[in-house]
Amino acid sequence: MPPANDHTPPSPQPFLYATPAEALGELIYQSVTIGSQTFEIAYPGNADQLLDHPSTHRAFEADEYMPYWAELWPSAQMLGEALRTQSMRSDWSNPLLALEIGCGVGLPGIVALSLGMRVIFSDYDATAVEFAARNAMANGFDNFTKLPLDWRVPPPELQVPLILAADVIYEERNIAPLVALIQQVLAPGGICLLSDPDRSTRGGFCYALKQARLKFTRWRAIAAGPNGRQVNGSVYRIQG
Repeated sequence: MPPANDHTPPSPQPFLYATPAEALGELIYQSVTIGSQTFEIAYPGNADQLLDHPSTHRAFEADEYMPYWAELWPSAQMLGEALRTQSMRSDWSNPLLALEIGCGVGLPGIVALSLGMRVIFSDYDATAVEFAARNAMANGFDNFTKLPLDWRVPPPELQVPLILAADVIYEERNIAPLVALIQQVLAPGGICLLSDPDRSTRGGFCYALKQARLKFTRWRAIAAGPNGRQVNGSVYRIQG
């Protein structure tokens, strides 16, 4: 027991969740081409059923959880293409290990696997991590590990040379813990590649990176979106 006059605030506890199988509905299978390679990605096909499930409501009440993982977002394709392009640069030191945070159904991590890396698939929804793992296996890759992870409370020993993050700054409240995670988890000299469809939070994100003294570059990206429309966005290359 701590002494009675100890006013140290309790350590934050991670929020971890697992979407139940009955909430997922029928799956969609989509072919995605990155460079010269085509990947087969499965994800839940009934977003309304997933949103309306009682377990989703309970998770939202507990932590404002939303099942954003259960779609193949254009930002994931932007990040996959950026990763492939970066790996061909003369100044790119190809990392042996990549951590994908908020992995969803795992496309960027699968692209990393196709480039010969080891990958840690992580998400605070354990069902998302399982989807990413199954998609990796379906595409012929097994050099990965699974990590249910609330990025607000990363394991103190976790450190990697490459962090991958697609469409993770959709809410202002995500920015501070995300920047803190990059500072803590990215190895010295490491790189974080982050893609975003130019959401309204991008200004706050850039400001937070500058405040944290994290050097970064940003470039334009595009990807195919729903109904064949083009989605514009950005990729950030953040240096540890």
